[in-house]
Amino acid sequence: MWRKPWWRGGLLALGLASLAATLRADEMAVAAASDLSFVLPELATRFEKETGHRLKLSFGSSGNLFSQIQNGAPFDLFLSADRDYAERLEAAGRAEPGTLYRYATGRLVLWVPSGSHFDVSRGLGVLLDPDVRKIAIANPRHAPYGRAALAALEHVNIYGAVQGKLVFGENISQAAQFVESGNADIGILALSLVVAPPMKDKGRYAEILPDAYPPMEQACILLQSSRHKAVARAFLEYLRRPETTALLARYGFRPPQHAAGPAAPARARAPHPEQP
Repeated sequence: MWRKPWWRGGLLALGLASLAATLRADEMAVAAASDLSFVLPELATRFEKETGHRLKLSFGSSGNLFSQIQNGAPFDLFLSADRDYAERLEAAGRAEPGTLYRYATGRLVLWVPSGSHFDVSRGLGVLLDPDVRKIAIANPRHAPYGRAALAALEHVNIYGAVQGKLVFGENISQAAQFVESGNADIGILALSLVVAPPMKDKGRYAEILPDAYPPMEQACILLQSSRHKAVARAFLEYLRRPETTALLARYGFRPPQHAAGPAAPARARAPHPEQP
């Protein structure tokens, strides 16, 4: 049974204190899933230019950010890669009622560096190649893209065969770094990362069919503890604009299945493996 190391709580407290200390009074703090690490800065620049309001962006796995919020992190908005985390905050009274908005649907891909000889167009079956020694995914304990990757592997009945090859990044961005740096042979990554300018010319990708994993419904929500509620609401409205939807589409996100309100339950997810 995996247990949280004793020092993790101390580091979390130090991290929250550091965040609070570095925030400017006129900055709105946004906790965002790592699959947004390329598109959200561009969107924030547009918002700041139009409104004059500054955003401080903090990226990480949705599960880790959720835990930070539960422990009092001074965020104003939470943009999660899994709507479940936003819904849990709302149900716990930690978010402003009625502010949950599903802004996009994420997509999974197989990705290899340009010099790789692996043919990702073969789909997930390429992972069975004996020359594939390490497969990078996000940690499924707290990263929605990691859970989706496991579900896809289960869907094509190869999870057992490749389980020993899996290496886990703390979030989907770190999983991408593993492959880009050569520390993994292939990655199951977010489309939003591999089509972004920093990565699009460094490798090849093939999309994993959406039927292979539960819908990656991404949601944002205004936190009850926010000190910038008016600005946060303005940004939520900004997310609904057609030009924002178009920008997200350019980074590989599909439109949300529903703009607001309850969604159909997702299919059962694959079990979480023990972290090596």
